[in-house]
Amino acid sequence: MTTQLALTTDELVALAPVVPVVVIDDLDDAVPLAAALVRGGLPAIEVTLRTQPALAAIERIAQEVPGAVVGAGTVTTAQQVDDALSAGARFLVSPGATPSLLDALQASGVPFLAGTATPSDVIALLERGITYAKFFPAEINGGVKALKAFAGPFPQMRFCPTGGIDVAKAPDYLALPNVVCVGGSWMAKPGDWDAVEALARAAASL
Repeated sequence: MTTQLALTTDELVALAPVVPVVVIDDLDDAVPLAAALVRGGLPAIEVTLRTQPALAAIERIAQEVPGAVVGAGTVTTAQQVDDALSAGARFLVSPGATPSLLDALQASGVPFLAGTATPSDVIALLERGITYAKFFPAEINGGVKALKAFAGPFPQMRFCPTGGIDVAKAPDYLALPNVVCVGGSWMAKPGDWDAVEALARAAASL
């Protein structure tokens, strides 16, 4: 477990305008990729639990990359919540939310962004006092227009849209008053670490 100070959700979403969504296929990529993202100004790093090395990658980043705030994405079960926390995740992101998953997320003690796509999803979070959410998959679910529509009935809700967002689309999302950050993978391709750092720096300036 990491011994770093706990974050609030407010602090998490204020770290940078973009949260890199990272898929680790080769564990050896985890530390250099995260280090390049941090150097570029994107400290909050979501490692998706879609690959076998993901938990080990979270553990390595938490231990070996100063300044990184590593979290776990694609969290869909209470067991994954426990596993991610044990690996050192400091925040959690889910693609959707059921009552049992929300119970686990709320009990985790770390910031989380539960996935929403519909007004009913948002209401389910608000009933629990949750005012930050992931909007996913953003582009397929109406993108900027949908989030503008959500602002009327849900003025208290803030979103991190993810899914189909690239460097060209991100500014339109970030211009919305109910969007606090966006998630994207365009700057997080393993291999050329200088290129990752440059793309991260550009994203951090959005």
